[in-house]
This record gives sequence, C-alpha cells and structure tokens, in this order.
Amino acid sequence: MSIQTDKIRELVERRATAKLGGGEKRIEAQHQKGKLTARERLALLLDEGSFEEFDQFVQHRCTNFDMDKSHIDGDGVVTGQGTIDGRLVYVFAQDFTVNGGSLSKTMSEKICKVMDMATRNGAPCIGLNDSGGARIQEGIDALAGYGEIFERNILASGVVPQISGIFGPCAGGAVYSPALTDFTVMVKDTSYMFLTGPAVVKQVTGEEVSQEELGGADVHSSKSGVAHFAAADDKEGIAMIKELLSYLPQNNMQSAPVRPTADPAGRADDALNDIIPDNPNKAYDMYGVIGSIVDEGKFFEVHKNYAKNIIVGFAHMNGQSVGVVANQPNVLAGVLDINASRKAARFVRFCDAFNIPLVTLVDVPGFLCGTQQEYGAIITNGAKLLYAYGEATVPKVTVTLRKSYGGAHIVMSCKQLRGDVNYAWPTASIAVMGAEGAVDVLFKDAGEEREKKIDEYNDLFSNPYRAAEKGYIEDVIEPRNTRFRVIRALETLKGKRQDVPAKKHDNLPL
Repeated sequence: MSIQTDKIRELVERRATAKLGGGEKRIEAQHQKGKLTARERLALLLDEGSFEEFDQFVQHRCTNFDMDKSHIDGDGVVTGQGTIDGRLVYVFAQDFTVNGGSLSKTMSEKICKVMDMATRNGAPCIGLNDSGGARIQEGIDALAGYGEIFERNILASGVVPQISGIFGPCAGGAVYSPALTDFTVMVKDTSYMFLTGPAVVKQVTGEEVSQEELGGADVHSSKSGVAHFAAADDKEGIAMIKELLSYLPQNNMQSAPVRPTADPAGRADDALNDIIPDNPNKAYDMYGVIGSIVDEGKFFEVHKNYAKNIIVGFAHMNGQSVGVVANQPNVLAGVLDINASRKAARFVRFCDAFNIPLVTLVDVPGFLCGTQQEYGAIITNGAKLLYAYGEATVPKVTVTLRKSYGGAHIVMSCKQLRGDVNYAWPTASIAVMGAEGAVDVLFKDAGEEREKKIDEYNDLFSNPYRAAEKGYIEDVIEPRNTRFRVIRALETLKGKRQDVPAKKHDNLPL
C-alpha cells in the first residue's frame, strides 16, 4: 500500500471521526432530549449534496484546567456554505455533543469566518444555536469571541439577511447574537434564552422559576417578543427558516425572487364589500382581508403570538414579495400600544432595508391610553413606528378600511410620511377622533343637540372624501377590487427612486 493511499485513508477516517462530534453516546443523549444534532439540522436545512464544510479540523488552543488533554476536530461548531432552493447561504450550527456547544475562541473564529464570507459575498447567514454559553475554561478569550461575533452581526445588519434558530440552550452573553439578527426561531420545550438562569434569579431575587417559564419559546414568542417564531420541534423550526428565506432577497442590493402564480392579478372578491360591519364598534377579522388580496391566500405571519392587535408578515402579490402590516380589529379594536408599535416598526425597517415593498391595511382607533402605557413610553415607542414609515424608501401602498384616527392615522403610513399610493374604502373614517368624542370636546353642553352634532361631525369627517378632496388619498376604491388596485400600484412603483439627506446614520428614537 502506497504512502498516498495511507494518507487518503487517514483523511477519510479523520473526517468520519469529526462528523461524530462528541461521539455516539452524546449523539444518543441529544436524540433522547428530542433534539437533532448539528449536522442533522444542516442536512434538513440545505439542499442535498450542497453543503461544503469549512474548518472541519480546527481545534481549541486552551491549556487551562487540563483542556490540552482533549481535542475534538471542529471544536463544537459546524460551519460552511450550501444552498437552499438553489440559493447560496452561509451557515453555522453549534454542536452540543462537544463540550456542551460552549464557545471557545477558535469556535468564534470559525463562526466569524462564515459571517464575513456572507457579508462579503452577499448571501444570507443562518446560525443554529445550541450552546451552554461561554467556555469557562477559556475565560476572557471566550468573551472576546462573543464580542467578535456581535460586531459582525452589527456590520452585516441591513446588508444580508441574518436568521437565528434556537434549538437548545442560549444563555448569558450568547443571547445577544440572536437579538442582533433579523429573525429568531425557537423550539418549544427544548430551547430557551435568558441572560441569567433560574439559579441566579433565585439567588439574587428569591424568585423561583423554571427554565421554560423564564425563557422558553412560548414566553419569548408571546410575552417578550424576542422570538419571531415558535416551532413544535427541530424539523418544524428548520422548515420555518426555509419558508422565511423564500420571501427574502440575497442581500440589500437585490430584490426578492419572484414566485410564479396562477392567481389572476385582476381577481375581485365580492365578500370584501360586506366585510365591514354596519356597527362601527363591532370587530371583524383582518386575516380575511389579507387572505383575500394576496396570492393564493397564502400569508407567512411574523410574530404571530405577540402584540396580536397588529399583524405583520410576508406574502406575494402577483408573484412579488411584499411585507404586510395591518391593524387587527379583533384584538383590542386594533389599537396601537407599546408592543404593537415596536413590533411593526422593526418589521417595516427590515422590509425597507431589503427592498421589500410595504402594503399597509389600516383600521386603527388610536393609541392605547392609560398610565401603564404612558409610563412605559408609548410616546417614544409610537415614534418608532412613525420613524420607520417616514424613513422607508421602498414602495408603500396604504389602504384605509375603516377607522383612522388621530396620531395613529399619521403613523400608519399616511401620505405625509411619504406614502406612495394611499387608497381608502368607502367605509373609511379619517379624522382627529371619533364623532362622539369630538362632539363631547367641542360641544360640552350640547344636551339634546348632542346626537345632531354627532351626525353633523360624521357627515363632515367620518368618510374618506374630505381626505380625497385634499389629495391625502389617491382614490376611494371599491373593496372587491383591492387586490387589483394594490398590485397595479406596486407595478407602477417598481422603478421608484427616492433620495434621502446625506448622514452618517439616523438617530431612531430608541
């Protein structure tokens, strides 16, 4: 047998060993927890045969606490490039079977390398997190590694899409990388995120709380808003990432891929003519409107379980990817509060960064009032949404369905925030406030004349025609034709160019 044959056999054997990570027993332990391994996750995520691994033979350089006596090729993270539906992506997947997926300096260098390549080559970067945190044996080196990763998250922000999958523990400083990315997917029961764990919480505050209660997928997808999606298991989480990517461009210099559709652009829906209740205080479901106007009724919702009074997500209209923002009358009457404002603002800014047009459906009675909202800075948080729409230069098409009152009217992509095409249904009421409230302010002692004054106010303002007369909306449209009118507006806006003043960067009200 030749020396060359021996060398090749050594390579093959070493690759095989590296692919086992921490070994068969730890792989089995991972499976018993209902979790896939790092390589199994990548195999589901990427097109078959497309994965090209980098730095498979990298080992840690730590000598503290007898660490120099044990080395595993790859050092706890699998990195490389591959394709999803034929599109290039860069990936890293932390391997919990190797030192609990804890971050070493060399591990951070591997992650930083693929992040740099993603930014340089204009392709999405997807990170699958499953780690016990910093490798304590490495001390400050591990913290430096996190800092290097965070800096790359920041530099890549708005340049390439960044998606985080949380498929196990993600605690301490490690949580900030997912927080800096565009979208975060968590898995119920097997993943969690928190800055300090239950033991520390109990020690410091005396509060007893489980990992799931403190930072599980349900908590972060419904209460904190840290997670955009909550999946039932690893497979569903990976499927969500793949579907999300189908709506996004490769980078900020490209448009999202067009998806062929058999759904006619001119399709009308008579049901929309009757969807608004006669009683202005009665709710209806905005999902019915969204499903009616988008291609095949398919809507990929983001932050589904968080701040349900506003709806955000992706869809296609005549094959073009769009971001949809819509008030939800079925929840808190569609009012804007702190969480809804933050949720929508973040989504609007993402769409603007990546050339995805915005379709806004408005039915908003105002901002939520009360001390809790004021003390929580509803003013600043509401300003975030206002700022996001005013800053956005992508095509913006707005349709007002019913109520659009006061400051909430302004922040929902009105004409004065550089809305490109603004439509209204005949049922729209665009005013400073509702008729009853306005009359109570203007005519405090109206007495028996109150109802008459309310009717007068309604005749004057509770319709879309005063706004149309002043050019604040382009047209009053029949609801059944909304899909066609929005699609046609988007078509005319494809060549839109809008300059902004030169600046180092903006100062968003945080």
